[in-house]
Amino acid sequence: MLAPEPFFQPRGTPISVYFRLRALADLGHRTDLITYPLGEDVALKGLTIRRVPNAFGLRRVKIGPSLAKIPLDALLFFKAFAALLRRRYDLIFSHEEAAFIGLVLGRLFRVPHLYDMHSSLPQQLRNFDFSRSPLLHRLFVVLEKAVLRGSRAVIVICRDLLDYVAGQGFGEKAVFLENFIDFGDVEDGGLSAEAVAAAKRSVAPHGEKVVLYAGNYEPYQGVPLLVEAFARAGEGAVLLLVGGSKADQEPVRRRAAELGIAGRLALIEKVPPRRVPLFIALADVLVSPRVSGTNTPLKIYSFLKSGKPFVATNLWTHTQVLDERVAVLADPEPEAMGRAIAFALASDEARDRARAAADLAAREYVYPRYLEKIAAALSRATS
Repeated sequence: MLAPEPFFQPRGTPISVYFRLRALADLGHRTDLITYPLGEDVALKGLTIRRVPNAFGLRRVKIGPSLAKIPLDALLFFKAFAALLRRRYDLIFSHEEAAFIGLVLGRLFRVPHLYDMHSSLPQQLRNFDFSRSPLLHRLFVVLEKAVLRGSRAVIVICRDLLDYVAGQGFGEKAVFLENFIDFGDVEDGGLSAEAVAAAKRSVAPHGEKVVLYAGNYEPYQGVPLLVEAFARAGEGAVLLLVGGSKADQEPVRRRAAELGIAGRLALIEKVPPRRVPLFIALADVLVSPRVSGTNTPLKIYSFLKSGKPFVATNLWTHTQVLDERVAVLADPEPEAMGRAIAFALASDEARDRARAAADLAAREYVYPRYLEKIAAALSRATS
């Protein structure tokens, strides 16, 4: 498996990679993971982590495309090449831009290639404002199509990508596998009512209701929109933001003070994924204020399972999974979002939708189903 990111770190793709590895282990496979030098080691049966050297002294790799990834991916290629010289593998399983590497190595060594497509790479260039060069964008379009053509199977994580791959003429290769597994599905979190109540008192000491956002502070996540909306949602609640760093939080603190809600804002820096279920459990309303992109946020599935009222922007990034039967949807502007948060905090209808969401998740978003999808992708790639 080729994973061109810091592994493990508590952010989108590395979390997805972790659960792919967990599923492979539970299905009885052995995996050599070749990845970046940064991140926390994890212990899974049958897993060996082989890291490229930190030849450039990097301390972090930001989310999305970056120049730092170019030399790291070159090292990833050579590390994988050496591994293939030493051992015969049944499959090369590549994530993100490592698919280019996996495709080349698969052809050189005659090993089937499976592409785990977390997003469209040409689209990433624009979403993260990495480059607006038409030539570079066109090059990535050509390379991505070559990967789709040359891979035996392609995992797609959302309906938007499924439609995209089908539109490129490779729909028969696609396996639709949403990232609906979280740590609560595969580990006993042991959350007691006492622990949840104590955590809630620390955030809302006067018995206020809690509105929770959990995630990073990248522009596409819409944290500034959420702060503006919360200021318009009325009194009696605390806005809890879990994630990011002190530097990320400072602009939020300043804006909250300007809006007069500094006393109703609680900020907690990035926490390990295993702690996120605690914050979901103590919350009264969950929010996903994403303002751009087309991939489905990972947090959606945890929020649906929670049985808590859930507010999300009425954009395709959410609506390819959500509708008004299971969530409260709002246009991505402060007034509409503020009304939606107030509705979710006070309305019996919002609580009815939350129960419907939990029922849906209990049917569709369970670990045995995830294992079935992984097994189907492996079968398609190796048959």
